[in-house]
Amino acid sequence: MKARRISDRVSWLGAVDWNRRLFDSLIPLPDGTSYNAYLVRGSEKTAVLDTVDPAMTDVLMAQLADVPKVDYLVAHHAEQDHSGSIPAVLEKYPDARVVATPKGKDMLIDLLLIPGEKFITVADGETLSLGDRTLRFIHAPWVHWPETMVTHVPEERILFSCDFFGSHIATTDLYATDEGRVVEAAKRYFAEIMMPFRAAIAKNLEKVRALDIAAIAPSHGPVYGRPALIVDAYDEWVSGGPKNVAVVAYVSMHGSTEKMATFLVGALAERGVRVEQFSLPVTDIGKLAMALVDAATLVLGTPTVLVGPHPAAVYAAYLANAIRPQVKFATVIGSYGWGTKAVETIAGMIPNLKAEILPPVYCKGHPREADFAALTVLADTIAAKHRELGLL
Repeated sequence: MKARRISDRVSWLGAVDWNRRLFDSLIPLPDGTSYNAYLVRGSEKTAVLDTVDPAMTDVLMAQLADVPKVDYLVAHHAEQDHSGSIPAVLEKYPDARVVATPKGKDMLIDLLLIPGEKFITVADGETLSLGDRTLRFIHAPWVHWPETMVTHVPEERILFSCDFFGSHIATTDLYATDEGRVVEAAKRYFAEIMMPFRAAIAKNLEKVRALDIAAIAPSHGPVYGRPALIVDAYDEWVSGGPKNVAVVAYVSMHGSTEKMATFLVGALAERGVRVEQFSLPVTDIGKLAMALVDAATLVLGTPTVLVGPHPAAVYAAYLANAIRPQVKFATVIGSYGWGTKAVETIAGMIPNLKAEILPPVYCKGHPREADFAALTVLADTIAAKHRELGLL
């Protein structure tokens, strides 16, 4: 795709990766992604803001073919999907200087072996003149790495936000015209990447709200021509608190745990609790992470494997602990054959959740009448807890 004009002085550069289906060998990309870079031309100097993933370097370099000079290469974030093509750009423009936070400089030297003399480091709030256009740098640490910053161009009223407000989505739309689709993709992105850093993001949202902006240009996904769309969504995800949602995520080897999960889901629904149900062996972890953004309760279902929980349940517990959703209650259900420590193992894996651990329901073999009665009590307890919080 060729460079695309945002204004007389600002152009989108980058690459749309329609076929990528996994990020960091971890995160599913059902809709592909994009790696956005931007060109800002002042009356005296020219800046490129971010680059693209190394796999797409040739696309970026083709877009820069007719750009005679680049004075500054702004690196908002050191992760290679944004920084990986910096060496190629510097080879074409040897006089260009990389602009980064002090921490960003150190990380880029480590990750890409860029010589230290190629850098200009900038403080929070510092500006750089391009002539009749200004780059104002705003440090945004832990969105989602410690070295991150964003750039505001006041004359254009554009905020270049890098991963902040990003969405993994491949599209030919330059702007977020299909708002529902983009916000859903952005929520997935938030859940998988940003949720552990809610406190830091809340502080950086305050910085964004103080700016005069007409557009937000992230480094993944389309440009927001209506900034409130994504800023308000982030505010809700960060500060809105959990909702009347229980996530029931389970794995079953011979059907016993599945019967328990299915019964519990029905019992919760009868009591007015909205449930998101996931069979872990076939679950898109991005969908699970999105559901956890809103969940007040997490129920993990697992059979016993060699005395401990099933590996799929271990992975789900690790994921939940890592992304730190705002769940208030958690518990474990499942079955065992001759002995188990699954409940203790799962409970010990989720200290970051700060959740109240509700009494588990664990049975020997196939669930019996007493086990279904215990699941009914668990459903009553979850509904009562939600009601106490004013969610139900």
